[in-house]
Amino acid sequence: MTQLTDLKGTYVLDPTHSTVGFVTRHAMVTKVRGSFDEFSGTATIDGAHPSASTLSVEIATSSINTRNADRDAHLRSADFFEADAHPSVTFRGTGFAIDGDVVEVTGDLTIRGVTRSLTVPFEFQGQATDPFGNKRIGFEGSAVIHRSDFGLTWNAALETGGFLVSDKITLELEVSAVQQA
Repeated sequence: MTQLTDLKGTYVLDPTHSTVGFVTRHAMVTKVRGSFDEFSGTATIDGAHPSASTLSVEIATSSINTRNADRDAHLRSADFFEADAHPSVTFRGTGFAIDGDVVEVTGDLTIRGVTRSLTVPFEFQGQATDPFGNKRIGFEGSAVIHRSDFGLTWNAALETGGFLVSDKITLELEVSAVQQA
């Protein structure tokens, strides 16, 4: 079985087998899940020397999908992502630490022109060769951010107290990446 420390090479994110998702509370009583349908990323991994690794991810803000066209249009508007002026969310890895089958990736997350440091623990799901001869690796991770940290402060007060949209957002990431020749 392949260990994290055995990985070496350049890998490209496979968007057809990966998910960049999120979940937040709506009206303080239920959860709304969504994802981004368009994203790309490249990682250069050196499991034996994690500090030599790199990661760069770009997510198209216009590709937000919560399965509700009106809500998605609102999220693309100036109240939230302002997708016309800020067409992408980016994440650039700045630090990598391996502990068993978990790699903690620290990086700069930029949303709507505001950059904050974020650490995401990714659990290594393994490595496999697919039927087409591609060497694939998989990771799953999650992290909590606060949208207000990135200037996404639109909200509406509820008559019963509280707000329509939670400030707390949980990112849910499922990654499949293909090693490049």
